[in-house]
Amino acid sequence: MSDKTMTADEVVSRLRSGMTLGIGGWGSRRKPMALVRALLRSDITDLTVVSYGGPDVGMLAAAGRIRKLVAAFVTLDSIPLEPHYRAARESGAFELTEVDEAMFMWGLRAAANRLPFLPVRAGIGSDVMRVNPGLRTVTSPYEDGETFVAMPALRLDAALVHVNRADRLGNGQYLGPDPYFDDLFCEAADAAYVSCERIVDTAELTKEAPPQSLLVKRLSVTGVVEAPGGAHFTSCAPDYGRDEDVQRLYATTPWAEFSERFLAGDEQAYESAVRNRQEEQG
Repeated sequence: MSDKTMTADEVVSRLRSGMTLGIGGWGSRRKPMALVRALLRSDITDLTVVSYGGPDVGMLAAAGRIRKLVAAFVTLDSIPLEPHYRAARESGAFELTEVDEAMFMWGLRAAANRLPFLPVRAGIGSDVMRVNPGLRTVTSPYEDGETFVAMPALRLDAALVHVNRADRLGNGQYLGPDPYFDDLFCEAADAAYVSCERIVDTAELTKEAPPQSLLVKRLSVTGVVEAPGGAHFTSCAPDYGRDEDVQRLYATTPWAEFSERFLAGDEQAYESAVRNRQEEQG
């Protein structure tokens, strides 16, 4: 039992170039953007990123930090294809392993259980095997004799996730409609870092929601960061929705211009830039 609180910059100080980094959330929903922004302020590069991708992938790709991406998709939800990811991919900036959403989940589950792979029906009969020639199939040893994709474990050096509430011990709680797979990201990683809207006492966690909402267990968490608005501009329901105005600006602005305006400086500078943008919009 220990206090695991730290700052976003302290989290990034524990990361290294060349790592395999898992990023939780889904598309443009509950992404650990404060941690991603801290990562962008560092010189860490050559990353293998594992993500149900959104602007986390787009920003890291635009900044040239990704060597390899493992993803089921990269989307901004209200904007179907993440434009900065698309530009980086079309220029051949990194290697891509693209798999079915269910295959991705089973890869995380295999890693969480320290298994080399798990069999899954998803992918059979699709082009996923053609575009990923390294994938293998396995045959059931039982009477059915069914063939499955052998989805390899997605083992992570580190994971970054964002939740609504957490305590200082590392228990993380989601209050929105979907847990996504943040628990599997944490369990699949050697070190997991959780940012949250608010750190509360452990006893407070079950006052807003039932125990089933305690998605992330302290045993799988290395550090906790209190980061109000830490998922912005993605959504973090029910605390706030997606900031469509800033997301639209991000999607339509050259990366150098956007990063200079919003990502130059610390988190306070980012918040100030967002406020200025809101004032411009009246």
